[in-house]
Amino acid sequence: MPVSTFRADTVGSLLRSETLKQARHRHQAGEIDAIALRDVENDEIRRVVARQEALGLGAVTDGEFRRAWWHFDFLERLIGVEGFEAEQGIQFQGVSTRARGVRVVDRLGFPADHPMLDHFRFLADTVSASTAKMTIPSPSVLHFRGGRRNIDERVYPSLDAFFADLADTYRDAVQAFHAAGCRYLQLDDTVWAYLCSAEQRQAARERGDDPERLEAIYAEVLNHALAGRPDDLHVSLHVCRGNFRSTWISEGGYEPVAETLFGKVDVDAYFLEYDTDRAGGFEPLRFLPEGHKQAVLGLITTKSGELEPVEAIERRIGEAQRFVARDQLCLSPQCGFASTEEGNHLSEDEQWAKLGRVVEIARRVWDDA
Repeated sequence: MPVSTFRADTVGSLLRSETLKQARHRHQAGEIDAIALRDVENDEIRRVVARQEALGLGAVTDGEFRRAWWHFDFLERLIGVEGFEAEQGIQFQGVSTRARGVRVVDRLGFPADHPMLDHFRFLADTVSASTAKMTIPSPSVLHFRGGRRNIDERVYPSLDAFFADLADTYRDAVQAFHAAGCRYLQLDDTVWAYLCSAEQRQAARERGDDPERLEAIYAEVLNHALAGRPDDLHVSLHVCRGNFRSTWISEGGYEPVAETLFGKVDVDAYFLEYDTDRAGGFEPLRFLPEGHKQAVLGLITTKSGELEPVEAIERRIGEAQRFVARDQLCLSPQCGFASTEEGNHLSEDEQWAKLGRVVEIARRVWDDA
């Protein structure tokens, strides 16, 4: 089955097991070395890969088990980027993350020895009949929250030069993952959802950014990064409103960015959150070009363990078909289950039940599922 027709899909991150959490704590305390930690990670990744395949998912991930954060672990290992202890964490609804940030201190580049290339290779060697899916943060994530203040002006006096290098860096990353064997790459992006939020757009203006201009810039960066990608590489974009300990950051439907996001960004599929009213209606899907792009409807929430009724999800898929053909629709959870190592407020059994429900519904709705 071609990668582009996985009717039942998954966003990527999975709840860390207690075994994995304990190993990470012991490593941080100096009780075990990096090799011992890697061995535990390997065993736990093998376990969750087998579980995903047993559920019937055509594409599987490593659960992001080697990461603490969905984005910082990747970004900190880019050339020219360093992590730092921020003054405060990222504020979600009623809770804040640990204080962490990234900043640009030198010319950007993608290193040939980026550790996530090996992370992917291990995953690819672990899967049996499924496709190994790699998830990395989208390029806009390196810019939006910090903006100009987290980009050294001595290195990049002009942000135009920064965005040009950012696009080149991600172009090299895309090619490197393909060379490592990746045929399904997902870019995780909170920024397009932030640009749907009146509150977040105002925060950008207060930082000196023009949200309308950023929309065009981020589309240009993505398209440059993906230009000339191999024909057998499927690329999706996951649009997220925030996911930390079952909370969220932004709200607002896709209408403000839909024409650019769906009509002009050169990806094959969009993972779209549709589990609550915060995401608005399906009307913006009318901008999805007919025939060759997919909308993966995130109708199954990862923020609670309550299992959605089959009929309710089928009904919502039917509602989406008012604006886009059924053949261009797929189904997934609305986000990962653990964007950071802390994870959301549900059990592993509930997590697997959610993924099983995605597969169950997809098989009922689509003949090719």
